[in-house]
Amino acid sequence: MRERSALEVLLIFLKLGLTSFGGPVAHLGYCREELVVRRRWIDDAAYSDLVALCQFLPGPASSQVVFSLGLIRAGYPGALAAWLGFTLPSAILMTAFAFGAGSLTGPLGNGLLHGLKLVAVAIVAQAVWGMARTLCPDRARASIAALAAALILWLSGSSIIQIVAILLGGLSGLWLCRTGSSVSTGTLGVPISRRVGIVSLLIFIGLLVGLPIVRAVTSYQGVALFDAFYRSGALVFGGGHVVLPLLRDAVVARGWVSDNAFLAGYGAAQAVPGPLFTFAAYLGAVVKSPPNGILGATIGLVGIFLPGMLILLGTLPFWDRFRSRLGAQAAMRGINAAVVGLLGAALYSPLWTSSIHNAADVCVALIEFVLLTALRSRPIIVVIIGALAGIAMSAFDLAGPIGHHQ
Repeated sequence: MRERSALEVLLIFLKLGLTSFGGPVAHLGYCREELVVRRRWIDDAAYSDLVALCQFLPGPASSQVVFSLGLIRAGYPGALAAWLGFTLPSAILMTAFAFGAGSLTGPLGNGLLHGLKLVAVAIVAQAVWGMARTLCPDRARASIAALAAALILWLSGSSIIQIVAILLGGLSGLWLCRTGSSVSTGTLGVPISRRVGIVSLLIFIGLLVGLPIVRAVTSYQGVALFDAFYRSGALVFGGGHVVLPLLRDAVVARGWVSDNAFLAGYGAAQAVPGPLFTFAAYLGAVVKSPPNGILGATIGLVGIFLPGMLILLGTLPFWDRFRSRLGAQAAMRGINAAVVGLLGAALYSPLWTSSIHNAADVCVALIEFVLLTALRSRPIIVVIIGALAGIAMSAFDLAGPIGHHQ
């Protein structure tokens, strides 16, 4: 297929970035409708293979698919254009919210922030419910998820525990999850050489290992900030809401961002189109010490997306051979089950413990959960309802105390 203009790619994905509400699964549906059905950039089989790869790798799956589609259409400039078009609308909105969040004080502002925190509870509960049904359909994987959640909750307070839980999930998968459906055996045909793939993997590993060293020998806060977001993006299997516990450990546990600001921003992220990973732009903007603001938002945005794109470029040339190995498939089944446990643990702490304080909070979160799961309401509708409910509870003195259980 003849390479097209990167500007064409930018405009198409800018449209998707402005209109794609509903999370990673919905984003993949929007991309398929626009680029497979309507524009016929690739066929359904190739698109399915691409989705399979991006769900296998750490990082934001929908953004990796977008990046790959731009690469197929217009080479490396097209890949960058696709990512920018899909990501910038959400990133700009989240950064703007960061600048306005500080003015949300008094009963009205506190009620709004509390309502957004309740939205976050419902959204993550929906994610746990859906992922558990898909990724833990048998006893072995359900057991791996439960044990991962128990391990994280029992030994909470260290990001190392999250990594250990994921690694143990992979090892358990090698032992317990060798049965199951195999992945597609088609060919992706994305134009990347093995040399580019190897260089990308070396850069990915070099940054993962080297950033903590640079952070240790320099006092510049920007390096520590970039390292925190890069490490979070590099360890997220499953994408989307799974980034929540990793980012919280990266910025809240270090005292860079308050729990209230973190959860309010996460709730607000449900109201904007595009990838959920742009939550990092908000966090980078609201960190307590410089670099913050626009520079901090840029560091957060680049830091969290870069590892997923590097490992995607590094894997594409070798993917067709690697995914046919039964051991790789079994390990990923175990890792995905552990990811469900990781997100389940995050649903309890910090979300439930810091957001649910009384019966009114439970009722609002439960109504929002039913709206999302049974009635399939759009997330933006649920965000509006949650915000109004938070304001109403604050007005009638029904909301839980802001900052309780921290």
